[in-house]
Amino acid sequence: MKRFLLTSTAATLLALAGATSALAACEPDYTGVTITATTQTGPYIASALQLAAKGWEEKTCGKVNVVEFPWSELYPKIVTSLTSGEDTFDVIAFAPAWAPDFTDYLSEMPAAMQKGADWEDIAPVYREQLMVWNGKVLSQTMDGDAHTYSYRIDLFENPDNQKAFKAKYGHDLAPPKTWKEYLDIAEFFQQPDKKLWGTAEAFRRGGQQFWFLFSHVAGYVSHPDNPGGMFFDPDTMDAQVNNPGWVRGLEEYIRASKLAPPNALNFSFGEVNAAFAGGQVAESIGWGDTGVIGADPKQSKVAGNVGSASLPGSDEIWNYKTKTWDKFDHIVQTSFMAFGGWQAAVPSSSKNQEAAWDYIKYVTSPAVSGQAAITGGTGVNPYRISHTTNTELWSKIFSPREAKEYLGAQKDAVTAKNTALDMRLPGYFSYTEILEIELSKALDGEVTPQQALDTVAEGWNKLTDEFGRDKQLAAYRASMGLPAK
Repeated sequence: MKRFLLTSTAATLLALAGATSALAACEPDYTGVTITATTQTGPYIASALQLAAKGWEEKTCGKVNVVEFPWSELYPKIVTSLTSGEDTFDVIAFAPAWAPDFTDYLSEMPAAMQKGADWEDIAPVYREQLMVWNGKVLSQTMDGDAHTYSYRIDLFENPDNQKAFKAKYGHDLAPPKTWKEYLDIAEFFQQPDKKLWGTAEAFRRGGQQFWFLFSHVAGYVSHPDNPGGMFFDPDTMDAQVNNPGWVRGLEEYIRASKLAPPNALNFSFGEVNAAFAGGQVAESIGWGDTGVIGADPKQSKVAGNVGSASLPGSDEIWNYKTKTWDKFDHIVQTSFMAFGGWQAAVPSSSKNQEAAWDYIKYVTSPAVSGQAAITGGTGVNPYRISHTTNTELWSKIFSPREAKEYLGAQKDAVTAKNTALDMRLPGYFSYTEILEIELSKALDGEVTPQQALDTVAEGWNKLTDEFGRDKQLAAYRASMGLPAK
């Protein structure tokens, strides 16, 4: 969903695969076994499967056939094969939002894979939540997706900027702890006469815009005491999208759009990366790709000056149960798992389940996945703890300071105490289509944030009733890791 070329070459991953295979021949032995894996058309994600396939084939003597489909065709291809019971695919790599439609047709991860150092190395938010459905581990995360914050070190550490900023806003120029501070920084650096703008986010309909809104909103509605209440009331399935926390998040998202380059309403995540790497903006939020691209001197004008931090938070959060703002004595840093990370799973209809799971184990092993995370074109972001602690691995891309901040932000994102999960529901894109229509109207000033979100809430409640409220409630609670009612 948000992949753009990095700089490392695939040769390193292939070398690693070859080195691994040299340790033992045909272990385990899958001679004569061919497994078929499918995902979106590459290079993103598909190349990670292809590159790992070479190492797995040499190691096990089996074969892997990676079949790619355009994004728009991938879901129907997979769901048709699953519901028909055909053994078309042995491995499926898919978007987390589709999980509710797939889980009835997936095999459970072998118990042997659910223990040991490699298992514990997977960040808990993936291992205990995004890979689990109704208490069963039905998929393996193969890519990490959490929003973080990026900023220009050179601009922030300029003494003149620091002095002027402190005089104007009363606090130091530093990575923001709150969304208000984030907007203060964007406003300060909104200097079109110098070809510099405050921030960059995705604002284009169909260009990942709603995930960026969700990051703003999460800090105001993801209440530590009320897990799972960000999108819907998990007891009634009533939409929460128009409550005061959502309205504040949307108001600030709109404010950010006015502190961005003049064509920002046409930005998808690709343009966000280009704006940051091109030195057009002082800060941005988004997936981990921004930091990697910004640090690459072949693609970036700001290489060597790419700072990273956690998303801003808030010291007051809307409580949907009491319908009041709860004030905290500290800033609650909320991590939003935007998109949620590509998942790999084995259909129950596969006749090669053992080999398929072994291949997934290899693809996602610390060594192979760690190399994929720094290899251009794989689209793999950190999801293992080891991905965020191996500074030597990342020194190929970043300066020591950049690596320390980037890995710290990534680790904080996947281990945060207060984590907001993305929505996963049957009909996910029907819900988000309603949101995007109204969101675009609000960005254009055609409707107020409250009017836009009231319309979305009405549409979401209607959709929920059409899909079946009880069915949707059960799926929503499962997706949020809540027990069945």
